[in-house]
Amino acid sequence: MGECLRDIGGPYPAPGTRARVRKPAAFGREGPGARLGALARGTRKAPELRDSAGGEPTVSRPRIVIVGAGFAGYRTARTLSRMTRGRAHITLLNPTDYFLYLPLLPQVAAGVLEPRRVTVSLSDTLPNVRLVLGEADRIDLDGQTLHYTGPEGEGGTLAYDRLVLAAGSVNKLLPIPGVAEYAHGFRGLPEALYLRDHVTRQVELAAAADDPKSCAARCTFVVVGAGYTGTEVAAHGQMFTDAQVRKHPLRQGMRPRWMLLDVAPRVLPEMDEKLSTTADRVLRQRGVDVRMGTSVKEATPDGVVLTDGEFVETRTLVWCVGVRPDPLVESLGLPMEKGRLLVDPHLQVPGRPELFACGDVAAVPDLDKPGSYTPMTAQHAWRHGKVAAENVAASLGLGGARKPYRHRDLGFVVDLGGAKAAANPLGVPLSGVPAGAVTRGYHLAAMPGNRVRVAADWLLDAVLPRQAVQLGLVRSWSVPLDTSSPELARVPGGPERRQEESARSGPGAAIAADTHDGGTGAGSSQGRAGEEPAKGQPGSRATQDRPGSGTAQRRSEEELAKGRPGAEPARNWPTDEPAKGPVGGGSAKGHLGGEPAKGRSGGEPAGNQPGGEPAKSQPGGEPARNQPGGEPAKGQPGGEPARNQPGGEPAKKQPGPTPQPPADQPPPGPDTAPGPVKRSDAPDDSAKGDS
Repeated sequence: MGECLRDIGGPYPAPGTRARVRKPAAFGREGPGARLGALARGTRKAPELRDSAGGEPTVSRPRIVIVGAGFAGYRTARTLSRMTRGRAHITLLNPTDYFLYLPLLPQVAAGVLEPRRVTVSLSDTLPNVRLVLGEADRIDLDGQTLHYTGPEGEGGTLAYDRLVLAAGSVNKLLPIPGVAEYAHGFRGLPEALYLRDHVTRQVELAAAADDPKSCAARCTFVVVGAGYTGTEVAAHGQMFTDAQVRKHPLRQGMRPRWMLLDVAPRVLPEMDEKLSTTADRVLRQRGVDVRMGTSVKEATPDGVVLTDGEFVETRTLVWCVGVRPDPLVESLGLPMEKGRLLVDPHLQVPGRPELFACGDVAAVPDLDKPGSYTPMTAQHAWRHGKVAAENVAASLGLGGARKPYRHRDLGFVVDLGGAKAAANPLGVPLSGVPAGAVTRGYHLAAMPGNRVRVAADWLLDAVLPRQAVQLGLVRSWSVPLDTSSPELARVPGGPERRQEESARSGPGAAIAADTHDGGTGAGSSQGRAGEEPAKGQPGSRATQDRPGSGTAQRRSEEELAKGRPGAEPARNWPTDEPAKGPVGGGSAKGHLGGEPAKGRSGGEPAGNQPGGEPAKSQPGGEPARNQPGGEPAKGQPGGEPARNQPGGEPAKKQPGPTPQPPADQPPPGPDTAPGPVKRSDAPDDSAKGDS
C-alpha cells in the first residue's frame, strides 16, 4: 500500500514509522486541484489568449499575421507552417480564399484554361494557418494591431507579435485623359473573365454588323504596355480571335486586329534582347501590329488618340503598363523607395523589429548589385517569402539564424501561345517548340497545385476547338481600372469596402521614374506614387495622406478623387459620393448605389445611380434613369451622350419623356442582380459596344 501511495502522491513514510501529516491547506495550495480552483475563482490567469477577431481560445503562442496571399505571402505562410509546426499562431489575411497563379492569367482570358485551374485553395494547402477573409484598412504600428474589413462589411482587429506585409501590387495608372473610364486592367481573375467575354462579344457583334466601319472598330483591340503581361495578352488574344472568326466570318477582307503599344524601344524591354527579338518576330508573324515608341495620348468612347496623332477606332483598351505597390504601405509613415517599403537584406523594416515586408511592396536591397533593389517579379516574390518566413521564425526563437536575401537569376519564360514561346533557362536562349516545352514545364513545376488539371486543359486545347461563349458573370463596371482591389469584382449594393487608393488616372497615380524605366506605354506623362502629384495637370492636387503617427490609414474617396483630370471624378462603379448632373455637354457616368444625381450648372459629370431615384432637374429634358445592364440615360442637355452605364450602352439624345420600365421588371436597387434587364424601347442602332 505504501508503495502504491508513493507512486501516486508520495513521499509517504514507510510502515512502522511516525508520519508527519501535512495540513490540507498547504497541500491544496501546491496541488493541481488548487490551481483549477483558483482559475474557477478568477484569482489566477489562464495560460491562453483569445484572438481579438473572435476566434477560439488558443494557447499562449507568438502571433504572426501575414497580409496578402500572393507569391510572397503564400510562400511565407507555407514555410512558416512547416517550420513552426503549431508552435506559433499564424493568421493569413486575404480578400479571396485562393492563391492566384498570375503568369497563366492570359491563358484564362484566351479560353485555354478554366478560371479555377490557376487558383489554389488556401485552406486546403496551408495546414496550421488560420485564414481570415478581408482587406487591411489600418495598421497601428505602436499598438501592434491591424484593422480590416471583411467581405460582408464587418470590421475586425488582429493583434500580432510579428507582421509580414505581402500585399502585392495593383494597376499602375498615369494622368492620361479617359484611361480610367474606358480602359481595363489585367491584374485579377475578374478582369481576365471580363476580357474574355468582352472580346467574344465584340467579334460576334462585328460578324453581324452591316457597317464596315463599325465592324472594323469592334475587331480592333489595343493593348498598352509591351512588358511581360501585355506581350502575352496580345499573343494569346490574336490566336483567340482568329479562331473565333473561323466560326463567325467577318466581312470580306477583314480580320481581327491587335495592336501592342509601348514607349520603350523594343518588346519586353526589361528582359534579354534575344528574348525580345524572338517575341517581336512571333507577334508580327501572327499579324499583331507592334508599335514601339508610341502610346496612348487620350482615350475616348469611340477609340484612342495615339501620341503620334493617329486616331484608332476601337471598343477595347487593355491597360498593361505595369504595376505599383499596394497603397496600404504608402501611409505607414516609414521610409519608402518608389512606393515600396524600405527593408534591410533580412526583409525587416529598420527600427521595427516586429515588422517584415516582402514581395512587390518591399524594396529589398540587391546584394549582387549594390545600390539597386530587386525588381517586382513573381520569381523574386516567391523567394522573398521563403527568406521572410525563416527570419520571422528565427526572431521568435523557432528557427535557426537569420539569413540575408540573395538570389541567382534562373532566367525568364514568356508564353506566346500554341507551341511558341521565348525562354532563356539558366541563360540559354531558346525559341520555338523547345522554348514552349520549357515554358510549360516551368509553370507546372512552379504551381503549388492543380498541375494535373492544367496539363489536362493544355492537352484538350491542343486537340479540341475552344469554346467561345459569353458567360456574362463580370460586367464592365465591376472591374474598374482605378481600384486597389483588382482581385475582387464589384457588386451592386455591396458593403462599404476599404476606400479606394491612389491607383488613379490623375496626378499622383504613377511614379515619375516609372514613365521612363523599363517601358510603360505611358508616354511622357509623369506622376509620383506616394509623394508629389504631377505638375501642370488639370485639377491636380496632392493625393497622399501621411499621418506620421505610426498608424497607417487609407485615405477617403473624396480626397483621392480630387487629383483626377477634370473637375469631379467620373466613375462607373459603386461609390460613396453621388456625381452631379451635367449642363453644357459633359458626359454622364453611371454610378451604382448612393443618392440620385441632381442638376448643376458648371459642366460637371452626372452620375445616375441605379440604386436610387432617377436624376432630377435636368434642364431641357426629362429625368434620366439608368438601370444596370439596361436603359441608357435620355435627354442629356448639350448634345453629348451619357457614357459608361453599368453593363449597358451609351445613351442617345432623344426628345420627349423617358419610357418607364415594364411592370414585370424589378426596380433598380442594391438587391437587384447586375445582369441584363428587359428593354422598354427599341434597340438603338447607333449604340456602341460596352464601355
